[in-house]
Amino acid sequence: MVKPEEVTEDNMIILARDVAKKIEAELEYPGQIKVNVIRETKAVEYAK
Repeated sequence: MVKPEEVTEDNMIILARDVAKKIEAELEYPGQIKVNVIRETKAVEYAK
């Protein structure tokens, strides 16, 4: 999960690709690893 003020929509694609390539280069694993980048903005208010 990334901070929306630090990562743009376009950079999310690049970040996911970079993480996937790093996993491929450094780890051995059976099958596939799915990389998800989540950029979310929330607003919470409480009524008292």
